[in-house]
Amino acid sequence: MFSRLQIDMHLKKVLYGRQRFTLQSWHSRSICLRLLAILLSGIIGLHLSSCDAVTGKVDYSTEKVLLDSNWAFHVGAVDSLKLFNDTSAMDKPENLGFQQVDLPHDWSITGPFDKGNPAGNQGGALPGGIGWYFKSFTLTENDSLKNICIAFDGIYRKSKVWLNGHLLGERPNGFISFEYTLNPYLNFDGRQNRLIVRVDNSEQPNSRWYCGSGINRDVWLIKRGPLYINQSESYFYSSTVSIPNNRQREYAQGSATLHQHLVLNGASATVKPLEIKLTLWDALQHKVGEKVERLSAQNSGVINTLDAEWPLNNLRLWSPAQPYLYTLQIEVTQEGNMVDRYRQKIGFRHFRFDSQNGFYLNGESTKIKGVCLHSDFGVLGTAYNYSAMHRQLKLLKEMGCNAIRTAHNPPAPGMLDLCDSMGFLVMDEAFDMWEKKKTKFDYSRDFKAWHRKDLEDQIKRDRRHTSIICWSIGNEIREQFDTSGIRLTRELVALVKALDTTRPVLSAMTETHPDKNNIAKSGALDLMGFNYKIDQYDSLPINFPNSCFIASETVSALETRGVYKNEPKDTIVYMPVGSQQKFANNTNGDWTVSAYDKVAAYWGTTHENAWRAVKNRPFIAGTFVWTGIDYLGEPVPFPFPARSSYYGIIDQAGLVKDVYYFYQSEWSDSAVLHLLPHWNWGKGQHVDVWCYYNQADMVELFLNGKSLGKRHKADGQKGDNEFHVSWQVPFLLGTLKVVAYQKGKAVKTTEVKTASAPSRVKVDVDLSGFRGVSGDLCYLTLQLEDEQGNSVPDNDRLLQFDINGQAKLVGINNGYQAELRSFQSEQYPTWKGKCVVVVRPETAKGSFTLNVKGQGISTGAFKVNFGK
Repeated sequence: MFSRLQIDMHLKKVLYGRQRFTLQSWHSRSICLRLLAILLSGIIGLHLSSCDAVTGKVDYSTEKVLLDSNWAFHVGAVDSLKLFNDTSAMDKPENLGFQQVDLPHDWSITGPFDKGNPAGNQGGALPGGIGWYFKSFTLTENDSLKNICIAFDGIYRKSKVWLNGHLLGERPNGFISFEYTLNPYLNFDGRQNRLIVRVDNSEQPNSRWYCGSGINRDVWLIKRGPLYINQSESYFYSSTVSIPNNRQREYAQGSATLHQHLVLNGASATVKPLEIKLTLWDALQHKVGEKVERLSAQNSGVINTLDAEWPLNNLRLWSPAQPYLYTLQIEVTQEGNMVDRYRQKIGFRHFRFDSQNGFYLNGESTKIKGVCLHSDFGVLGTAYNYSAMHRQLKLLKEMGCNAIRTAHNPPAPGMLDLCDSMGFLVMDEAFDMWEKKKTKFDYSRDFKAWHRKDLEDQIKRDRRHTSIICWSIGNEIREQFDTSGIRLTRELVALVKALDTTRPVLSAMTETHPDKNNIAKSGALDLMGFNYKIDQYDSLPINFPNSCFIASETVSALETRGVYKNEPKDTIVYMPVGSQQKFANNTNGDWTVSAYDKVAAYWGTTHENAWRAVKNRPFIAGTFVWTGIDYLGEPVPFPFPARSSYYGIIDQAGLVKDVYYFYQSEWSDSAVLHLLPHWNWGKGQHVDVWCYYNQADMVELFLNGKSLGKRHKADGQKGDNEFHVSWQVPFLLGTLKVVAYQKGKAVKTTEVKTASAPSRVKVDVDLSGFRGVSGDLCYLTLQLEDEQGNSVPDNDRLLQFDINGQAKLVGINNGYQAELRSFQSEQYPTWKGKCVVVVRPETAKGSFTLNVKGQGISTGAFKVNFGK
């Protein structure tokens, strides 16, 4: 006979699908059924998770453990026999050439930048290859009764995952999240469980920009009880039914119905009913409401589904201006025991697109003021990091940006969490190509086999996010020119609609005439997204009557921060001049482009022209500027040594270009008065001086105290002075000052001064994205100054860095698009007087000192206290 413990353990394994139900494993089916009946009657108890010692109640809630630390990594060939079969060898993976790394991790970013790398400068001129990751972990016998899986937020690219020598699966898509069930191959007796991940990014080029290499997003070990909430299949959305007049209120308020589709997977311990309790908490953790539903339980591995509606009143509505989030808690209990618990942030908002008046949010006409973002973070490459993402979004938020387009693939889940909490509308994009390729080894080779699975996984993962307002199924897809575009568009839209009917679907297209656009001809799109071609906007309502429109991609202007060349007045310079010319001439001699808003790629235009076209047309819902931030790769207009883009409003180091203040003056409520360029020139040289401003009637320029005249913007008129004013000024040493006036009263002043040689470094510390969580970062911006404290814009220095204290130097970036020095170098030059140092504290609270040396620069030791 079996002991009580053996019966208990074996029945649980059968009940929860951990062991096959066979006569070989039991003396007879009748004995099994009899013991099963005893178990279900409650004689034999289940103890899968934590248990309250007083009440005896059990909590089976899902446990999600971050699995990012202490992986072993190797790039290149490995001894497969030892890796998969020699457990003693893997106890010391360094003997096989592995090194310790923490995830997320991008091995390509360490370089070197090289013209010969197969990705080319279009792919960032960085290496690819094949990488191997290894991690071991242990589980207890208690864990054997749980549903255990491993979840990857993303791996670039072509990953294969093994557990204890068993292949779990493979995913070619480098941007999608996925998970594998581990139970059939796990050890629960104290022996090590060995995860091996192979990442193949050797076939290059496979993208039109830099994508990194490796496990570049978070990894999670998830432990679920025998019956659990399937978070992928469950979804919750609101339909706002009432939006009262909110003009007299501090915040928008409304009523809504919360729709709940709850899916439970697995088996119940008994057939007793399940109690589903929904609780809504406000941002201060005050209970707003509670609702209880009941569901019949099943004692076999089936799917339990509950659909319910919950009317809610007096809700604060979510918007970019006030991104108010509630917490929805779902608790599933049975006879007082917690079966599972799930919490998610949720916002209530109502939006709609209108064919004549663009976009409405919570009943108010709202212009979408967005940017396109790729998923790289400068010195980190594409390794996702909360602090890095927070810094990017913070800079864009302060600019007045209210929307993000995820170009051109699904983002990291953490980015969407930040968009929810910081207040960004999101266009969530799936693909850059379908069956027709754009680069030799890109996703088009995997599209037929994987697009359904990849798209479904994206929608299921992301549909819970309040920030998402539309799904994009593709960017500039070449099937626009092929009748297969009709079929594929209808298929992809149907896939999205089967999973989410609350948001419109679009594709970012280039062809504005219906006869040339098979994607539009499909009739399946809810929203028409068009890239560039601003001169054809007025034809859109004629060509596509009763449709809603958005400028899904605009501008493609080119700038290098801090570089000023006087281009011909009222003339846009296109670089290169057309599609037949691959590269532009290196006209400035240093692979730079002027920071005046006068240079664009041949298919684009200036920032001012593109915004004017959208601003003055109510039927265009909004715009997504290409791009918010410079990114590695696609360095139009130049060949190598250029290795990163020139399109950004912000450079790759996170330092703003001058055009940032144009957007801030137009898009934000902040008072803006920005003068450009710097004031270090040759004697008698005529300088084109620009000023961006708002909240003022006019501005006046002074040189060394002498007025050079007043200027004002002529709103509604086309020309330079609609969005900025300018003067032609002969250079003299001294101070250039601009004063803004409102109704004759000076309201704001700014100035730039001629600087002498640099003698010291000023450091500004950004800890806004540091929470004290492992992996969080500090950003230190260094500015060269002369002896009088003036910023030095034109006399750069090679600086030497080291860190003392509880922190590690992660990397240095100066934003220069043709800088070939490794980001990880301890010596790095400034660019136009600036660079950014990225530091990772090793504790939640403490301090470190950044030491800086340079020729002609007084040695600086800057102490930084971090944590609370």
